[in-house]
Order: sequence, then structure tokens, then C-alpha cells
Amino acid sequence: MSLVVVPVRYPLSPHSKYTLQKAIEVARERDAALTVLHVNLYQNGRKVNRTDLKDEVERSFGRLENTRYVVRSGFLVEESILEEVAAENADVVVVGHKQASRWRRILRRFVDNPNIEAYLRRHLDCEVITVEGAPA
Repeated sequence: MSLVVVPVRYPLSPHSKYTLQKAIEVARERDAALTVLHVNLYQNGRKVNRTDLKDEVERSFGRLENTRYVVRSGFLVEESILEEVAAENADVVVVGHKQASRWRRILRRFVDNPNIEAYLRRHLDCEVITVEGAPA
């Protein structure tokens, strides 16, 4: 079975909800499992647990079949996401355009013309779907 990973903020921002809705649609279309990922940043000191994340998602979307809720800790959100995607051998990553922009800024430090989708495909062998901002 294929796997779709979607990183989200907690509590869910409107943009995270929109990105998550798109990830749910992709997972259903592909009959894939879904991993909802949140990253606790060490420097923020705030600790969200799996139950918090699951309850928040289910309040917005109801109970989701074949869904895992993962909370990782790290210094960089992007690095923690990449680690999760690699560890789970994900087939698809659904990210918001703001997340993709942060990845591009980080990659720009290492390469001249960063393309996050190409970078992830090359290094992780997965498809990246970037979700534009939520409609107003």
C-alpha cells in the first residue's frame, strides 16, 4: 500500500486544514495510507502529543480510516519532515506552499536554483504535491 505524508501545524491553522484536506483527497484517490505529521521544535518548548494531534484533526475532519498520527521533535521542521518521509518510505508528500518556500530557502544555501520537488524526488524517490494557499 502506498503512503501519503502531510506535515501540519498544531493547532491546525486554516492553511494546514486546507493542506490536510488535499492530502486526504490524494490518499483516498490512491487508496493510500495517510500519515499526519507535526514537528515539535526544541526551541519553542511546546510539546504536542499524538493524542492532541489526532483529536484536533478528528474535530475538523471526523475519524479518518487508515491514518497514523506522528509527532517528531527537532530543531528544523523541514529536516524532521525529510527524516519522517525517508523513514516511512513515503510515496507522496503533500506540503503547503509556505512549507515549500521554506525548503527552497534552506536549499538555496547549498545550491543555486533550488527546486524542492526535484530535490525530494532525487533524494527520497517520492512525489511532492504543493498546495497553494487556502481560498479566502
